[in-house]
Amino acid sequence: MSGNDPVLLSNTKEVQERFSEMIRETLTSIFNSFSDDSAFSGIDPYELRAKIGNLGFLPEEGKGFEKVLEETEKEIMPHLLRTWSTKYMPHLHSPVLTETICSELIIACFNDSLDSWDQGPAATEMEESMIHGLLGLFGFSADKGDGCFTSGGSQSNISAIIAARDWYCARKFGWDVKLNGLPPEYSKLRVYTSEISHFSMDKASHILGMGYNAVRKIPVDSTCRIDLGAFEKMLEEDVAAGLYPYCAVATFGSTDFGSIDDAAGMRKLCDRYGMHLHADAAYGSGLIMSQKYKERIGAISMCDSITVDFHKMFLMPISCSAILVKDRELLRCFELHADYLNREEDEEDGYINLVGKSMQTTRRFDALKVFMAFQTRGANGYAEIIDKSVGNAKYMFDKISRNPAFIAPVEPKLSSVVFALDAVDEVNKKVRRQLLSEGTVIGQTVKDGRVMLKFTLLNPNLEPAQIDEIVDRIEALGKQLS
Repeated sequence: MSGNDPVLLSNTKEVQERFSEMIRETLTSIFNSFSDDSAFSGIDPYELRAKIGNLGFLPEEGKGFEKVLEETEKEIMPHLLRTWSTKYMPHLHSPVLTETICSELIIACFNDSLDSWDQGPAATEMEESMIHGLLGLFGFSADKGDGCFTSGGSQSNISAIIAARDWYCARKFGWDVKLNGLPPEYSKLRVYTSEISHFSMDKASHILGMGYNAVRKIPVDSTCRIDLGAFEKMLEEDVAAGLYPYCAVATFGSTDFGSIDDAAGMRKLCDRYGMHLHADAAYGSGLIMSQKYKERIGAISMCDSITVDFHKMFLMPISCSAILVKDRELLRCFELHADYLNREEDEEDGYINLVGKSMQTTRRFDALKVFMAFQTRGANGYAEIIDKSVGNAKYMFDKISRNPAFIAPVEPKLSSVVFALDAVDEVNKKVRRQLLSEGTVIGQTVKDGRVMLKFTLLNPNLEPAQIDEIVDRIEALGKQLS
């Protein structure tokens, strides 16, 4: 212990007063670390690397909190991304609601864990309550369905594909994967997803022991949605070749284009072939809160499982995600009892141990963030936030579509706009780098072999005039750097 820095929280007045002072000092340092509305300092990566390296690793004697905070304020905070800035728009990486920052403090102070009831009594009950509410919100039955919070969209997607594989193997082959491992037919199992879907589907297939080649990539149409005709033909050919289609993934908000697949059409094909249909709505799940655009994800309840991310359109701190399933039996694939953790006799007496439906053991109380945000903003407040973001994307798309200096290949359905200066790729690359050095951070991707720029508009404080300013700057830089 250095100076008067408390080691742990306690019920003593002295410790509480000092901890309160530390929190106030930290907030002061945060606010002192920036003085304008830029999203980034613009520092060169080599200079930043040297600064961080010079801070050292583990001193022989502790420096004390105030000295460490001073160094952090001077050398680290100024170069962190300011996700609340209206000039930050490269990725599905959102600013965060103020009440959820407060919830993170509560989560960290108590440090409850969501594996067994006796490690988080109120936390366990709150997560269960929020899961039941989310099931209803997305059109699933709270009595028949289930779910749990996860570390992010990748874990939610991987969990769903594991559950789908085990369900299919039990039904199709009478094979218990949990007890016996992969069935003899495992090399012929196939999962189907859009060619522009998230890479977690490939990761899942690798983790499941089937490899990337077991993921069939379905072509997309001009609006970046799954081509249902191509999907149907692919299924016919694969079944004729002796393969086993067990799962399809409908993307509700592709990472770059925000495109939303036709889940109703995919549902018909999945029913025909006895497949599980998963909704990767990590991005688009926020539309459920919209008043103007909710119908765009109306078919989501036709899916068997749903990935929801709260650290995207819901504006909550990383990390906060959930998987929801229509049939609670699907999550039994993660159930395992240990005498030291989740004893069966405790569960029989009403103690819920959530480790039985999660890939993780130790888990944070992320459900508190959802509770506090939902209660603070309400349905109407959230609708305003979502509608503003989607409306901003429409405004920007309409603006650049009228300007011959730009190309914009896909009309957005969510809050992402992919576009480019109608110039060579190198010009678009240089424009993005120049903006970064000026403190404006935008994204870069590829469409039809061409380098594209991307705005991901998650910030409800962003106004049309600010969009105009950045677009005008891009156009000016394009002329300058050509």
